[in-house]
Amino acid sequence: MMKLSDFNYTLPKELIAQYPSERRGDDRLLVIDRKKLSFEEKNFSDIYDFFKKDDLLVLNDTKVIPARLFGKRKTGGKVEIFIIDMSKHPVEALVRSSGRIKEGEEVILESGDRAKICGKSKIGRLVEFNKPVSEILSSCGHVPLPPYISRADESSDLDRYQTIYAAKEGATASPTAGLHFTKDIIDKLKEKGVKTAFVTLHVSYGTFAPIKEDDLEKHVMHTEYYRISKENIAIINEARNRKSNIFACGTTTLRVLETCADNIVNFIPQAYSYGGMQFNGFEGFTNLFIYPGYRFRITNKLITNFHLPKSTLLLLTSAFADKDLIFKAYDYAIGQEFKFFSYGDAMLIL
Repeated sequence: MMKLSDFNYTLPKELIAQYPSERRGDDRLLVIDRKKLSFEEKNFSDIYDFFKKDDLLVLNDTKVIPARLFGKRKTGGKVEIFIIDMSKHPVEALVRSSGRIKEGEEVILESGDRAKICGKSKIGRLVEFNKPVSEILSSCGHVPLPPYISRADESSDLDRYQTIYAAKEGATASPTAGLHFTKDIIDKLKEKGVKTAFVTLHVSYGTFAPIKEDDLEKHVMHTEYYRISKENIAIINEARNRKSNIFACGTTTLRVLETCADNIVNFIPQAYSYGGMQFNGFEGFTNLFIYPGYRFRITNKLITNFHLPKSTLLLLTSAFADKDLIFKAYDYAIGQEFKFFSYGDAMLIL
């Protein structure tokens, strides 16, 4: 039986990136070759060298919303409300405070607006606002930096915690592998004849929720919304048919591709319909949990960051490459003082 405890490692705190690199794209890149069982250090901008004409780069075009709110209780105690699902009413959120908040208690936000803490949800609490949640976030929302970044968000995070191709609002965490890409890098890839496709997965608590079961087969992922258009399915299907490499930028992109694997493999190029309605793509909610033993059907190259110990993301990368190889790569990266997690350096798994 595969156990969660098998996926632990020790990371010095000073290697957890608190800020992004001075310039986007200047991060380090650790290239892992699964066939040669080798590691190679590069700059992220060198990723261009590992693509060939007609290869496909698939990107997650989700856009991060300012999902973190701060306020005070009537007692003066501080409260943090982290929105994890704004599609529901009341919205679902994680609530942290200096003391236990009772059901029905009101919190005064920085903007002067009010948030009423309601009952519990499966993950956190339900929260009602005196205005539409989109207005609340617009007026006093903060960049939802992850908890291992031990500082307040700054104005620069509005840009650097967002990919340059972000388009569809809904994520409460960034698809961080994509943070390394610059317009110049993408333009050079296009000049080389590399194709691009987009999927959407609104990254949320589901991606980062801790695994509570040591027996991995008992873990259930929280669901996250995804969408892939007919046009992008066609681009991915064409890449498969010409046997081109398919690079997934990030674990979230990879999960959409694998969730839709049957639809991609069986795609019919001509327009067709379901129940009399024209087909425009696939969307829904995925809770696909990928860990060693999983057989990948669409992606054969992965761009990703370095992930937390015992996380679903580390398990996914350990499934994509051999677990022992991944852990050797992590040991190497720690020894060479690579930066880890959201604002850290990147890996390319070939």
